Amino acid sequence: MRGLLLAGLSALSLLSPAAAQTQVRLKDLVDVEGVRGNELLGYGLVVGLNGTGDTLRNSPYTEEALQSLLERLGVNVAEERFRPDNVAAVVVTAELPAFARAGSRLDIQVSSIGDASSLQGGMLVMTPLLAADSQVYAVAQGPLVVSGFSAGGQAAGAVQGTPTLGTVPGGARVEREVPFAFGEMETIRLALRNPDFTTASRIERALNDRFQDAPARMLDAGTVELDARLAGLNPAQLIASVERTLLTPDQAARVVIDARSGTIVLGADVRIEPVAVAQGALTIEVEETPLAVPGAPFSNAETAILPRTSVQVDKGAPGVSGLRGGATLRDLIEGLNTLEVAPQDMIEILEALKAAGALHAEIVLQ
Repeated sequence: MRGLLLAGLSALSLLSPAAAQTQVRLKDLVDVEGVRGNELLGYGLVVGLNGTGDTLRNSPYTEEALQSLLERLGVNVAEERFRPDNVAAVVVTAELPAFARAGSRLDIQVSSIGDASSLQGGMLVMTPLLAADSQVYAVAQGPLVVSGFSAGGQAAGAVQGTPTLGTVPGGARVEREVPFAFGEMETIRLALRNPDFTTASRIERALNDRFQDAPARMLDAGTVELDARLAGLNPAQLIASVERTLLTPDQAARVVIDARSGTIVLGADVRIEPVAVAQGALTIEVEETPLAVPGAPFSNAETAILPRTSVQVDKGAPGVSGLRGGATLRDLIEGLNTLEVAPQDMIEILEALKAAGALHAEIVLQ
């Protein structure tokens, strides 16, 4: 979004107007069709915990997995009853990036699925990672890095972060490659991350300016096709030669509102119809000053509590700010800042402007 405007806990402010003309690399605007990662998933065990593992009575699947692991190692525990508290069942996730080769290392995330209180200090034992086709593409193992912690005694405790979630940097090794003959592709499609007809047209024009054979062709608002045969390059060389092409993307007028944090982001193309904005504050103060009245001397009368309540209502002086026809983003900012509008009030004003048909922009609520 060009010419971003941010609203935090104080008044709105506008970024430099030069940002509206910023040129962006093509590689930051599009994805190459077919060049994508694949999600991997596995079920494993974390061992070596300091008494913070699963309670096997409440997590029978942890006991079954531990028995299966020990039996594969030649230890027969079928007739034994053991209740270790230093083992936790976990789900392991990772992303297999495009063009990953056998032997490459992957970062993995480990999440507890039992009643373990912490994975701090644990070691993930060998865990196969499967893709959607149920084939093993990587194997994970290694010591966990946990950012959160939990501590406490019999009467109280403290937890910071998420101690049941950890990572293992480079903890998985790729064992199987995803077949993808990228070098044999005759046409390459560039998928815009934010589909827009104007931006796609500018990409087509910029690429055709680089090649006399005009290998680029816009298919729709989200796709531009390249013909590698006309360019005389293989697909990898073609992408490398065009991905640093600079151009100015175009965006629809949009207002993004995060009601939880009070953040407002507006695009520079937002326009306002003639409108007047009034904003006033209603303040109600309620103060309790109870009065204790003791009983009569030498009597059994108890002390009486007489309630005293003071209520003050201040409607405040509403402010009015007018915007002329075709007002820009800067006009809106100056008007809201003049009224000293709080972020939550700004959100309500913008929604009211949209409902009144005076705000020409898409509102996105998060």
